[in-house]
Amino acid sequence: MTKSRRLFEALNGASSFLKSKGREEAVARILLQHELGLSHAGLLSAMRDEIDEAAFERFWSKVEQHAAGVPVQHLTGTEEFYGRTFEVNEDVLIPRPETEELVEETLKLAAELFPDNNPSIADIGTGSGIIAITMKCELPGSQVTATDISEKALAMAKRNAQKLGAEVSFQLGDLADPICDRKWDIVLSNPPYIAHEEAGDLADTVHDHEPHSALFADNNGLALYEKMAEQLPLLLNKPGIIGFEIGYQQGAAVESLLKTAFPDGKVYIKKDINSNDRMAFCIIR
Repeated sequence: MTKSRRLFEALNGASSFLKSKGREEAVARILLQHELGLSHAGLLSAMRDEIDEAAFERFWSKVEQHAAGVPVQHLTGTEEFYGRTFEVNEDVLIPRPETEELVEETLKLAAELFPDNNPSIADIGTGSGIIAITMKCELPGSQVTATDISEKALAMAKRNAQKLGAEVSFQLGDLADPICDRKWDIVLSNPPYIAHEEAGDLADTVHDHEPHSALFADNNGLALYEKMAEQLPLLLNKPGIIGFEIGYQQGAAVESLLKTAFPDGKVYIKKDINSNDRMAFCIIR
């Protein structure tokens, strides 16, 4: 392609190129904004400005990488979550909008059960820290601890917490093992829940670039829910809240696990904005 000097020509060329490769055209705009440090409005107002060759080469290199399957978030190094910008890389799962719905529902429940807004919160398998940090930012009076089995993920989460001014305690270890020395008001988790047999159904941007340890779980994707269902009865205060993100076909199985673990709890499955089963909650009073 001829290297254009005008932004609108660079954008149109990149959009067409990505479309021809089966990628979303809108990514071209995101990458151009990132390269130039412009907002969407700023880019629109500068469309007839020239782009120097060095900036164009950097931009086009990212366009080609995305066309080859690299997630746009790995190219920009960030993703938005609940109105905040989080740093991400290949060591952590890229935040999804569905997880925002887990946070939103938990905040509604917390307002009812903990009107003083100072619950103790544990986030199991924190990854980039989005759940733990968001809960701390939304409930500044809360005490938040987050765990992960990956040292690299915890390093990323700590950087995000520092950048966003969120005081969160991070603990290295498997699931609830690092937090079993006390009881908690709220326990949240978005664990790996994709069955290994479903790997072939994933987009290449996910399968080839996101950490498999954050994607896949044994026993048809249910293994970590099973383990947490064993651990959590000893770790929940009354009142207490458990909130899991789940696979869209796992609602009945996870509901059964929670009802067995908490026979006196109120267990329900909540659908996401696309009407898929996506969250499992248990309320203990």
